[in-house]
Amino acid sequence: MSLTIAENFSPCLIIPCYNHGATMADVMSRLQPFGLPCIVVDDGSDLSTQRELEHLAATTPWLTLHRLTHNQGKGAAVMAAFKLAAEQGFTHALQVDADGQHQLADVPLLLKEAHQYPDDLISGQPIYDHSVPKARLYGRYITHVWVWIETLSLSLKDSMCGFRVYPLAPTLRLMSERTLGERMDFDIEIMVRLYWQGTRSRFIPTRVIYPSDGLSHFDTLKDNLRISLMHSRLFFGMLRRIPQLLRQKAAPSEPHWSATQERKGLWGIRLMLRVYQLLGQRAFELLLYPVIGYFWLTGSTQRRASALYLHRLAAFAQRQNVSLPYRLTTFGHFMRFGGAMLNKLASWQGKLQNVTLMDEALCEAQIASGRGTLILASHLGDIESCRAIASLNQRVVVNALVFTQHAERFNQVMKEVNPQANVNLIQVSDMGPETAILLQEKLDAGEWVAMVGDRTSAGQHQRGEPQARVIYSTFLGHPAPFPQGPFILAAALGAPVFLMLGLEYAGRLNIHFEPFADPLILPRATRREALQQAVDRYAARLEHYCLRAPHDWFNFFDFWQSPPDASNNRKTD
Repeated sequence: MSLTIAENFSPCLIIPCYNHGATMADVMSRLQPFGLPCIVVDDGSDLSTQRELEHLAATTPWLTLHRLTHNQGKGAAVMAAFKLAAEQGFTHALQVDADGQHQLADVPLLLKEAHQYPDDLISGQPIYDHSVPKARLYGRYITHVWVWIETLSLSLKDSMCGFRVYPLAPTLRLMSERTLGERMDFDIEIMVRLYWQGTRSRFIPTRVIYPSDGLSHFDTLKDNLRISLMHSRLFFGMLRRIPQLLRQKAAPSEPHWSATQERKGLWGIRLMLRVYQLLGQRAFELLLYPVIGYFWLTGSTQRRASALYLHRLAAFAQRQNVSLPYRLTTFGHFMRFGGAMLNKLASWQGKLQNVTLMDEALCEAQIASGRGTLILASHLGDIESCRAIASLNQRVVVNALVFTQHAERFNQVMKEVNPQANVNLIQVSDMGPETAILLQEKLDAGEWVAMVGDRTSAGQHQRGEPQARVIYSTFLGHPAPFPQGPFILAAALGAPVFLMLGLEYAGRLNIHFEPFADPLILPRATRREALQQAVDRYAARLEHYCLRAPHDWFNFFDFWQSPPDASNNRKTD
């Protein structure tokens, strides 16, 4: 009954063990049919348990044993297992207790739910029989009430069950930022803090028994005191999060960027356009303050993403010994994004002013060559800077690939602004063969094609593959996912590739145009290495330009979704 697991969903089993040598053989035999690798962390057990675990490790090829030198607590053992799982490339960890109280036949149910909802914490919701101690049962209900208060939500149906599937990316991110309880308070605290962080929990009903000869390490006095202190910390932590939790309560879990509904409709674009046309640039800029203020106040997800980016950029600049050009604020970041709309409208009307096209001679020479050209753009700065190329020579047609269902709406409005515009927006859902054929036709006709290299494909997300076909590169000091598609497509098409970014600094919009590859080559024998080098070079150029125009980064979602940042630097509440 070995499980079939999708490529982008790689789970393992983890078991914290402290003096449970008598039950481990039975637990392992019950887990063996699922065919999953297992990490057992010996939390400083006695000699007899050490020998039993060493025997199991020697006779069980799919078991990895890690030993802590002294007993540190269940939470510490589980967190050690998380780090080992991440180091071995797993995306999810299914926690099982070593005492055999869990209904292990439900492992496939938990994994199926985790596969369907890979960003959520999947937990068992215990169904007890007569074996459960009444004091433990009543104590659980008290904890449930506290957790509901601490989250202002009834969605966490059970916070003490240790039968769970953890998504490692948000879990290790939380561990790197907060100090968590290392003993019996761990299961409760990590679920609450993951909820605060935006990771929702889903529950699968499962039977839980308390064997008459079972070994429990719950210290009634010390652990109850520890849990009470933890609830006090969480309660006061909740108070300052009340506005966030109230907004989060009814919000869906954060989707892939392509599934996020745009926060403006066609009427909104037309309204801003009419203000600009009738009242001019000054009126448009004044209108931005209340409009952007509204989106800044209500856009908690986007505001958190902005804060994360600005924090990492500031730290990166400090390590590079670079002074940033202005003070970084989330509101200023939002305002710059709103100001970029003015450049869009002006560029499509042919009225873009205060623009400097860097390396203009290089750009004109490429146009004069008549060769089809690929522009590798990004969401750093104004993508509408493609209009600057088209304006140099009306015979140059620039085709911009976009990955949202809003492309046709935006194209419609922009054509209303200027029917003669030489930029065509092409809506695609994936970098598939049909896209390659279409683009080859454009390039063969001497047209230019612009595509971004910093957004993963919407089509993969719609097929339930949110992390497929990505390659990780260090961006601002942390691993971030970049799509493979644009780089593989560029290599397949064989056209010259240029980077292009429109950045606002020194009171002007500066269009940077620089060669990237001619052509981009990915040799079959070293394809992976060459692809990694290309993406690393692209990420490095983004870092370079982020330092020049920090507020021009327009990816308002968590760009570093995985792999997790497993830094040991921690902060307390």
